[in-house]
Amino acid sequence: MAHCKTLERAGVLSRKETAQILRGLEEVRSELESGRFSFAADDEDIHMAIERRLTELIGPIGGKLHTGRSRNDQVALDVRLYLRDALGALFDSLRRFQGVLLEKARGHLDVVMPGYTHLQRAQPVLFAHHLLAYVEMIDRDKGRVR
Repeated sequence: MAHCKTLERAGVLSRKETAQILRGLEEVRSELESGRFSFAADDEDIHMAIERRLTELIGPIGGKLHTGRSRNDQVALDVRLYLRDALGALFDSLRRFQGVLLEKARGHLDVVMPGYTHLQRAQPVLFAHHLLAYVEMIDRDKGRVR
């Protein structure tokens, strides 16, 4: 839908064409979400299926939505959007896990445990400090993914 609006701003689509395409896309979305969408045997991928159905609903104007984007561009965008959502959910889970680690650390401020280096016991460390090291490692790893 954003691409459709961009095409209008660029003068490729008229306001009327944009409105038609957006209405058609809303119908396609509704069909997909409700399970009423029918895939055809010759649909190469989801993008072709959506364009085919859009054209069935609103006529040849539906083919204009493809302007300025290859299917490879569409796939790359889809992967990026999927990963953004998936990583958002993962980061939410990691934040909650870090919160649990922080609570456990607060509850064990006086607990001493052996620290290890190269699988050998080393100097004593606080269990809270050990847990907080994981909180920091998770933050570091999240930063690497962004």
